[in-house]
Amino acid sequence: MQAESYAPLVPPNGSWNIGGWTLFLGALFIAGWSTYAFETAVCYTREFKNPATDTKRSIIAAGLLCVVLYSLVAATFQGFLGIEGMTAPGIVDGTGVAAAMGDMVGSGSAFVTHLLEMMMILALLLAIMMAMAGSSRTLYQGGVDGWLPKYLSHTNEHGAPTKAMWTDLVFNLGLLTFAASDATAYYLILSISNVGYMLFIFLNLQATWIHRIDSPNIERPYRAPNWLVGFNACLGFFNLFLMGVGAKLWGNPNALWYGFGFALLILPVFVYRHYIQDGGRFPDHMLVDLDLQGQDLGEKRAGILPYLALALGGVLILIGHYYFQLPS
Repeated sequence: MQAESYAPLVPPNGSWNIGGWTLFLGALFIAGWSTYAFETAVCYTREFKNPATDTKRSIIAAGLLCVVLYSLVAATFQGFLGIEGMTAPGIVDGTGVAAAMGDMVGSGSAFVTHLLEMMMILALLLAIMMAMAGSSRTLYQGGVDGWLPKYLSHTNEHGAPTKAMWTDLVFNLGLLTFAASDATAYYLILSISNVGYMLFIFLNLQATWIHRIDSPNIERPYRAPNWLVGFNACLGFFNLFLMGVGAKLWGNPNALWYGFGFALLILPVFVYRHYIQDGGRFPDHMLVDLDLQGQDLGEKRAGILPYLALALGGVLILIGHYYFQLPS
């Protein structure tokens, strides 16, 4: 590892101009797709022996582990390959990563390289299993709480959300079929999915302070300090800014708008569940969890603040999208 491998500290276009900052912020946008995934730990809350304490421990441990590993792996590759090696086509598209690792740890040994290739395939399978397990639990909970179609709330005799898992599998097979057509399609799907992911994270982070204002007296197994809630809310706005800047960098210049289009598809799904399947009523148990009686949703103490948050988020997206442009 050589110090000169980290120099010059500039984006791929060689300058910290508008185009260079667009590349840098776009890289942060797509990095969030993988690095934020440690929050999947909270999807298994109902599986923990003591959710009140184990949830906090799992999310903190997973977060710290990801910070360490993502920092070490990136620094190691950069130090070994240098700027030119990191921008090589095989490293950018992932096809040459195993060979590069074989050079790093096995001096180019074919046996070590093949072993690393096998480990990367197993890691990919593990990542797919983790993603399906976490997302199927999310789909299941949406079915239970009245947000998604009822069939998703089904579990087998072992408590596994099988119908949600099958739905997840079929949907992802369709996406993979499209992504396999060419590299541009793969990056487009990645960008579109990350738009939805960033929107999801933003709404979650804002929901924390909204819920705290609207339901201040509900007993909480873990209560985050106010400064942390505020800091996380600001990070949610920063994520939207990154989304506005970086979505156009991957696959298609209109990926941001495609992402919004796919995100809006959830609205007819909710209308079907809430108004057709449930007749405009939320499940009683879901309202009990919020300390509400009957179908009375209670006083909206947050008032106009949630709408102002949405408006500010929209402004940040537009600023990022139109001010920052790709290098010519």
